[in-house]
Amino acid sequence: MKIAVIGDTHIPKRAKKLPEQLKRGLESVDLILHTGDWQTLDVYKELVQFAPVDGVAGNVDGDELIKKFGKRKLLQFQHVTIGLTHGNGKGKTTEKRALEMFQEDSVDIIIYGHSHIPVLKKWEDITLFNPGSPTDKRRQTEYSYGIIDIMEPVSIKHVFFSDKT
Repeated sequence: MKIAVIGDTHIPKRAKKLPEQLKRGLESVDLILHTGDWQTLDVYKELVQFAPVDGVAGNVDGDELIKKFGKRKLLQFQHVTIGLTHGNGKGKTTEKRALEMFQEDSVDIIIYGHSHIPVLKKWEDITLFNPGSPTDKRRQTEYSYGIIDIMEPVSIKHVFFSDKT
């Protein structure tokens, strides 16, 4: 199973539409996970044209998105358990808040957003993954999203690009 991981799209505030490079990457995936800060349900409606979509709401998402997705998810894919959250909150780093969100759960991967900073690293036995943002790179040099291949072994990578048109 090939999963695209995106987050912090902030449409229409930070971009008017999804970048073409991201859309091309979505053509070959089986599922899309969104880490929150969609901003509007229109992003979901566009993404679902490529593959089934799941996700969580972020700190700029309104009641409609919170009701549809919630703020935290545990997802099971074959032999892999994924914790999905936006990672916003008070105090600590985004990464530490994401870890705390799933401290009572047995997870293999924690996917989070909020910071717009691409991250792929291990913390003890857990892989931490932030896809960055395909529309609002902030101080990053490139826009980004992620691809997870659920197979043995699991493969996780970022896809970076410089033009968001």
